[in-house]
Amino acid sequence: MSFDFSFFTSQMLQDYLLRGLLFSLQLTVIATVGGIVLGTLLALMRLSGNRLLSLPAAMYVNVMRSVPLVMVLLWFFLLVPFILGRSTGAELSAVVTFIAFEAAFFCEIMRSGIQGIPKAQMQAGSALGLDTWQNLRFIILPQAFRNMTPVLLTQVIILFQDTSLVYAIGAYDLLKGFEVAGKNFGRPVEAYVAAALTYFVICFALSSLVRRFQQRVAFQP
Repeated sequence: MSFDFSFFTSQMLQDYLLRGLLFSLQLTVIATVGGIVLGTLLALMRLSGNRLLSLPAAMYVNVMRSVPLVMVLLWFFLLVPFILGRSTGAELSAVVTFIAFEAAFFCEIMRSGIQGIPKAQMQAGSALGLDTWQNLRFIILPQAFRNMTPVLLTQVIILFQDTSLVYAIGAYDLLKGFEVAGKNFGRPVEAYVAAALTYFVICFALSSLVRRFQQRVAFQP
């Protein structure tokens, strides 16, 4: 059997892949923003010193980090409609699940970044008359975000790779676009090979940019 990629034309890319690529990118952006916001709140809860806040946050993070993402996707997609009595749709299920799941990983990244800031920074802010939330907003969190930016970007790349899992609940992502094109043109093997190469090129390019950014940040005084 020989490979035949002649069916990959600009029209095929527009008809089958563009829609899936746009959804994968949208899901990555929305899950990143929502995950960082929720993850930062969870990190602050874990560092608060209040057991009523830190224990639930720790349980949430540990559970999410211990369960495969595809299982969480299936749970939300199958159980939530059963509880609510109506379907939430594959796309909405994917967005909510990814935000909730990625928040646990962003939480640990942000918690590490916050703990890496010297306590003298907080003390200096207090000496200037800043309260705890002002210290976090103007001093601690900006430095934590800057220090953790390379790690956050690496997690975003992993997140983009994980978007292919929405295939399990029928959402039309980039992988689904390749699968549909392969079936319609009778070339499923070539379609999956092309999908693997596409993910590799995108993720390798993004990883190279992250490494360059990390090197620039590391050499800054």
